Amino acid sequence: MTERSIRLLVCDDHPVVRSGLRGILRSQPDFEVVAEASNGTQAVDLARRFRPDVVLMDLRMPRMDGVTATGKIKAEYPEVQVLVLTTYETDADILHAVEKGAIGFLLKDTSEENLFDAIRQAARGTSPLAPSVAVRLVERMRGSGEQRLSEREIEILQLVAGGMNNKDIARELLISESTVKAHMLHIFAKLDVTDRTAAVTTALRRGIIRLEP
Repeated sequence: MTERSIRLLVCDDHPVVRSGLRGILRSQPDFEVVAEASNGTQAVDLARRFRPDVVLMDLRMPRMDGVTATGKIKAEYPEVQVLVLTTYETDADILHAVEKGAIGFLLKDTSEENLFDAIRQAARGTSPLAPSVAVRLVERMRGSGEQRLSEREIEILQLVAGGMNNKDIARELLISESTVKAHMLHIFAKLDVTDRTAAVTTALRRGIIRLEP
Protein backbone atom coordinates (compact mmCIF):
# COMPACT_ATOMS: atom_id res chain seq x y z
CA MET A 1 0.00 0.00 0.00
CA THR A 2 1.09 3.57 -0.64
CA GLU A 3 1.28 6.25 2.02
CA ARG A 4 -1.85 7.83 0.55
CA SER A 5 -3.97 4.67 0.86
CA ILE A 6 -7.49 5.09 2.25
CA ARG A 7 -7.97 2.52 5.02
CA LEU A 8 -11.41 0.89 4.88
CA LEU A 9 -13.58 -1.11 7.27
CA VAL A 10 -16.35 -3.06 5.49
CA CYS A 11 -19.46 -3.79 7.59
CA ASP A 12 -22.20 -6.09 6.28
CA ASP A 13 -23.86 -9.19 7.69
CA HIS A 14 -23.81 -11.05 4.35
CA PRO A 15 -20.48 -12.83 3.64
CA VAL A 16 -21.05 -12.74 -0.13
CA VAL A 17 -21.53 -8.96 -0.03
CA ARG A 18 -18.37 -8.48 2.02
CA SER A 19 -16.40 -10.72 -0.32
CA GLY A 20 -17.66 -8.86 -3.37
CA LEU A 21 -16.86 -5.48 -1.88
CA ARG A 22 -13.40 -6.64 -0.84
CA GLY A 23 -12.62 -7.76 -4.37
CA ILE A 24 -13.92 -4.56 -5.93
CA LEU A 25 -12.12 -2.27 -3.49
CA ARG A 26 -8.80 -4.07 -3.83
CA SER A 27 -8.79 -3.18 -7.52
CA GLN A 28 -7.97 0.40 -6.51
CA PRO A 29 -4.35 1.12 -5.60
CA ASP A 30 -5.32 3.83 -3.10
CA PHE A 31 -7.71 1.59 -1.10
CA GLU A 32 -6.74 -0.78 1.70
CA VAL A 33 -9.38 -3.02 3.32
CA VAL A 34 -8.08 -3.36 6.87
CA ALA A 35 -10.98 -5.33 8.39
CA GLU A 36 -14.50 -6.68 7.89
CA ALA A 37 -17.40 -6.78 10.34
CA SER A 38 -20.51 -8.96 10.22
CA ASN A 39 -22.53 -7.04 12.83
CA GLY A 40 -22.70 -3.63 14.47
CA THR A 41 -20.96 -4.64 17.68
CA GLN A 42 -18.03 -6.03 15.72
CA ALA A 43 -17.97 -2.88 13.58
CA VAL A 44 -17.47 -0.71 16.66
CA ASP A 45 -14.78 -3.04 18.06
CA LEU A 46 -12.87 -3.12 14.77
CA ALA A 47 -13.12 0.65 14.37
CA ARG A 48 -11.46 0.97 17.78
CA ARG A 49 -8.74 -1.48 16.80
CA PHE A 50 -7.91 -0.29 13.29
CA ARG A 51 -9.00 3.40 13.22
CA PRO A 52 -9.97 3.26 9.51
CA ASP A 53 -10.34 6.38 7.40
CA VAL A 54 -13.75 5.30 6.07
CA VAL A 55 -16.27 2.74 7.33
CA LEU A 56 -18.67 1.25 4.75
CA MET A 57 -21.73 0.63 6.91
CA ASP A 58 -24.83 -1.43 6.23
CA LEU A 59 -27.87 -0.25 8.21
CA ARG A 60 -29.52 -3.58 8.97
CA MET A 61 -27.21 -5.91 10.89
CA PRO A 62 -27.60 -8.25 13.89
CA ARG A 63 -26.54 -7.56 17.49
CA MET A 64 -26.34 -3.82 16.79
CA ASP A 65 -27.83 -1.97 13.82
CA GLY A 66 -25.75 0.28 11.58
CA VAL A 67 -27.31 3.50 12.87
CA THR A 68 -26.36 2.72 16.47
CA ALA A 69 -22.90 1.54 15.42
CA THR A 70 -22.41 4.77 13.45
CA GLY A 71 -23.26 6.85 16.51
CA LYS A 72 -20.84 4.93 18.72
CA ILE A 73 -17.99 5.13 16.22
CA LYS A 74 -18.45 8.86 15.62
CA ALA A 75 -18.74 9.57 19.36
CA GLU A 76 -15.38 7.91 20.02
CA TYR A 77 -13.56 8.76 16.80
CA PRO A 78 -15.00 11.86 15.08
CA GLU A 79 -12.26 11.72 12.44
CA VAL A 80 -13.48 8.32 11.17
CA GLN A 81 -15.94 8.84 8.31
CA VAL A 82 -18.95 6.52 8.03
CA LEU A 83 -20.38 6.00 4.55
CA VAL A 84 -23.67 4.11 4.53
CA LEU A 85 -23.96 1.53 1.75
CA THR A 86 -27.42 0.04 1.90
CA THR A 87 -30.43 -1.25 0.05
CA TYR A 88 -33.65 0.81 -0.02
CA GLU A 89 -34.33 1.75 3.59
CA THR A 90 -36.90 3.98 5.25
CA ASP A 91 -36.37 7.73 5.28
CA ALA A 92 -36.34 7.61 9.09
CA ASP A 93 -33.38 5.18 9.09
CA ILE A 94 -31.42 7.43 6.78
CA LEU A 95 -32.25 10.59 8.71
CA HIS A 96 -31.27 8.93 11.99
CA ALA A 97 -27.93 7.87 10.52
CA VAL A 98 -27.27 11.49 9.42
CA GLU A 99 -28.06 12.65 12.94
CA LYS A 100 -25.61 10.05 14.31
CA GLY A 101 -22.84 11.38 12.07
CA ALA A 102 -22.87 9.42 8.79
CA ILE A 103 -21.16 11.50 6.12
CA GLY A 104 -23.00 10.07 3.12
CA PHE A 105 -25.25 7.42 1.60
CA LEU A 106 -25.09 5.11 -1.37
CA LEU A 107 -27.51 2.43 -2.48
CA LYS A 108 -26.06 -1.02 -3.15
CA ASP A 109 -27.05 -0.86 -6.81
CA THR A 110 -24.59 1.99 -7.42
CA SER A 111 -21.84 1.58 -10.00
CA GLU A 112 -18.28 0.71 -9.01
CA GLU A 113 -17.06 4.12 -10.18
CA ASN A 114 -19.67 5.91 -8.06
CA LEU A 115 -18.63 3.82 -5.07
CA PHE A 116 -14.94 4.61 -5.57
CA ASP A 117 -15.69 8.32 -5.96
CA ALA A 118 -17.93 8.37 -2.87
CA ILE A 119 -15.24 6.72 -0.73
CA ARG A 120 -12.67 9.28 -1.86
CA GLN A 121 -15.12 12.12 -1.16
CA ALA A 122 -15.84 10.73 2.31
CA ALA A 123 -12.12 10.43 3.06
CA ARG A 124 -11.75 14.13 2.15
CA GLY A 125 -14.61 15.04 4.49
CA THR A 126 -17.22 15.84 1.84
CA SER A 127 -20.70 14.31 1.81
CA PRO A 128 -21.59 11.96 -1.05
CA LEU A 129 -25.31 11.26 -1.42
CA ALA A 130 -27.03 9.05 -3.95
CA PRO A 131 -29.41 11.36 -5.90
CA SER A 132 -32.47 9.33 -4.94
CA VAL A 133 -31.44 9.43 -1.28
CA ALA A 134 -30.91 13.20 -1.41
CA VAL A 135 -34.36 13.70 -2.89
CA ARG A 136 -35.96 11.49 -0.25
CA LEU A 137 -34.18 13.33 2.57
CA VAL A 138 -35.31 16.68 1.24
CA GLU A 139 -38.88 15.44 0.87
CA ARG A 140 -38.75 14.03 4.38
CA MET A 141 -37.68 17.34 5.87
CA ARG A 142 -39.77 19.63 3.69
CA GLY A 143 -42.86 20.92 5.46
CA SER A 144 -45.72 23.21 4.63
CA GLY A 145 -44.74 25.82 7.19
CA GLU A 146 -42.36 28.76 7.08
CA GLN A 147 -39.58 28.18 4.59
CA ARG A 148 -37.32 31.11 5.42
CA LEU A 149 -33.78 30.25 6.42
CA SER A 150 -32.85 30.84 10.05
CA GLU A 151 -29.93 33.09 10.95
CA ARG A 152 -27.79 30.03 11.68
CA GLU A 153 -28.71 28.42 8.35
CA ILE A 154 -27.79 31.61 6.48
CA GLU A 155 -24.51 31.77 8.39
CA ILE A 156 -23.68 28.17 7.44
CA LEU A 157 -24.67 28.68 3.81
CA GLN A 158 -22.48 31.79 3.64
CA LEU A 159 -19.53 29.69 4.82
CA VAL A 160 -20.34 27.01 2.23
CA ALA A 161 -20.30 29.71 -0.44
CA GLY A 162 -16.86 30.70 0.83
CA GLY A 163 -15.56 27.20 0.11
CA MET A 164 -15.71 25.62 3.55
CA ASN A 165 -16.57 21.94 4.02
CA ASN A 166 -18.63 20.61 6.95
CA LYS A 167 -15.57 20.00 9.11
CA ASP A 168 -14.31 23.56 8.59
CA ILE A 169 -17.75 24.99 9.35
CA ALA A 170 -18.09 22.92 12.52
CA ARG A 171 -14.71 24.18 13.70
CA GLU A 172 -15.55 27.79 12.80
CA LEU A 173 -18.92 27.78 14.58
CA LEU A 174 -17.89 25.49 17.47
CA ILE A 175 -20.59 22.91 16.68
CA SER A 176 -20.46 19.25 15.63
CA GLU A 177 -20.25 18.07 12.02
CA SER A 178 -23.52 16.17 12.46
CA THR A 179 -25.20 19.45 13.48
CA VAL A 180 -23.82 21.12 10.35
CA LYS A 181 -25.18 18.26 8.21
CA ALA A 182 -28.59 18.52 9.86
CA HIS A 183 -28.66 22.26 9.11
CA MET A 184 -27.67 21.57 5.50
CA LEU A 185 -30.57 19.16 5.09
CA HIS A 186 -32.97 21.82 6.39
CA ILE A 187 -31.43 24.32 3.97
CA PHE A 188 -31.91 21.89 1.06
CA ALA A 189 -35.55 21.40 2.04
CA LYS A 190 -36.30 25.09 2.40
CA LEU A 191 -34.61 26.04 -0.88
CA ASP A 192 -36.05 23.01 -2.73
CA VAL A 193 -32.62 21.74 -3.82
CA THR A 194 -30.66 18.52 -3.31
CA ASP A 195 -27.00 19.57 -3.22
CA ARG A 196 -24.65 22.26 -1.89
CA THR A 197 -23.92 23.89 -5.23
CA ALA A 198 -27.61 24.35 -6.00
CA ALA A 199 -28.22 25.70 -2.49
CA VAL A 200 -25.53 28.35 -2.89
CA THR A 201 -26.66 29.26 -6.41
CA THR A 202 -30.29 29.59 -5.33
CA ALA A 203 -29.42 31.61 -2.23
CA LEU A 204 -27.25 33.99 -4.26
CA ARG A 205 -29.99 34.45 -6.83
CA ARG A 206 -32.55 35.22 -4.14
CA GLY A 207 -30.21 37.58 -2.31
CA ILE A 208 -30.15 35.45 0.84
CA ILE A 209 -26.35 35.41 0.87
CA ARG A 210 -23.67 37.25 -1.05
CA LEU A 211 -20.18 36.42 -2.16
CA GLU A 212 -17.54 38.00 0.02
CA PRO A 213 -15.15 40.33 -1.88
